[in-house]
Amino acid sequence: MSVTAQHSPCSSQARDLDDATINEVPIGLEEKDGKVVDEKQVYDAEDEFPDGGARAWLVVAGTMCGTFSTFGYVNSWGVFQSYYEQNILQDTSASTIAWIGSVQYALVFVPGLVTGRMFDLGHLKVPLFIASVVFVVATFLVAQCTQYWHFLLCQGLVSGLACGVIFGPMMGIIGHWFRRRRGLALGMTAIGSSMGGTIFPIASRNLINVVGFPWTMRILGFIMLAALSVPNLTLRRRLAPKKVSGGLVNPKAFKYAPFTIYCLSNIVAFLGLYTVLTYIDVSATKAGVSEDFSFYLVSIANASSSIGRLGAGILTDRFGPVNIMAPMMVICAIMTYAWPFASSQGSLIAIAILYGVPSGAYVSGFLIPLYEMGDISDVGRRTGMAMSFAACGALAGPPISGAIFGATGGYHAVGYYAGSMILGAVSMMLLVRYLVLGHWWGKF
Repeated sequence: MSVTAQHSPCSSQARDLDDATINEVPIGLEEKDGKVVDEKQVYDAEDEFPDGGARAWLVVAGTMCGTFSTFGYVNSWGVFQSYYEQNILQDTSASTIAWIGSVQYALVFVPGLVTGRMFDLGHLKVPLFIASVVFVVATFLVAQCTQYWHFLLCQGLVSGLACGVIFGPMMGIIGHWFRRRRGLALGMTAIGSSMGGTIFPIASRNLINVVGFPWTMRILGFIMLAALSVPNLTLRRRLAPKKVSGGLVNPKAFKYAPFTIYCLSNIVAFLGLYTVLTYIDVSATKAGVSEDFSFYLVSIANASSSIGRLGAGILTDRFGPVNIMAPMMVICAIMTYAWPFASSQGSLIAIAILYGVPSGAYVSGFLIPLYEMGDISDVGRRTGMAMSFAACGALAGPPISGAIFGATGGYHAVGYYAGSMILGAVSMMLLVRYLVLGHWWGKF
């Protein structure tokens, strides 16, 4: 049973807000089974969603390769944080270096406001191709960087922005091809980032020892070139675009309290969520773990997250996204609290695994509730708005954690801060569920 079927009366309230801004005059026709039909029929007919088939799964394969190259690379930042602190940028503080990764994290979300709107209007292939080229070139350029501002520009700003343009439409396009099995499709899409987050740290650290940092970045660039060719070849819209009035933002959507609170919960969540992934490598070396092993902790966390991503995708279709994300985020908070107290290799491995699984469940599912908070024709703009909120937390979270470490000289206060942010986000998600359903428990 889909989430939609369970709480359509509440979802219809949100759709009314979007319908007020939608011009129902189609801007094109679509051919189905040899007949030309009004595209509005395509949007309105639930049985039009394929929910499978070769073409739909090719789209999933494309989104997996897209998240492999973008989020997988971004999720590997902990290895670069540690390497830069100990080598190229030794004279730069941990908090300052963390801004490179934070800008990356944030810019994966920020362009969603533009790319989501462009996707709704039918623009997909050209922005995807241009961003793919820019991302690969920027990765090659990181090989030439020697100063902090070089890395901030190439690896932070340019790479992050290109990742955001690539990643932005991928959530919307899944909504075109899947409905009943949307959670599974999004979970599989998110596995791509787990694979990237597992492979890139191991490849990077080992290649640096063999061929040096410059050639390591060039090799990563070639890997991204191969991976990004898949979404450029396979991603395709299923539904024709519709004329949706307004600009990049739909202000009326914020009149729906659950949508507003949910967007705010994304800020709070990302203020704490990426702290462990950013600092677990360097914290392990400070605890006495060998540098030859500590970088594997980032890969272990990302590999473990694949279990959470796929498992949450399957369970979400049955129980609802918030009902899966909330308990997983509680576990994530507990592991964040426990992380600073882990002082041995074995305990840090346990933290990485037990943190990776629930964090993967959240990252793969936090956009799913947005599909039911408005019309599918406006899903790109709606997810773009939500991702822009998430970007604020992703941008500020790791540097705030770095600043707390700098002020206290340890990670205990950092863990308290980040874990509390995650629990705060859980409280807000549960409030959203109550507002949508009218009671504290139910499928949402």
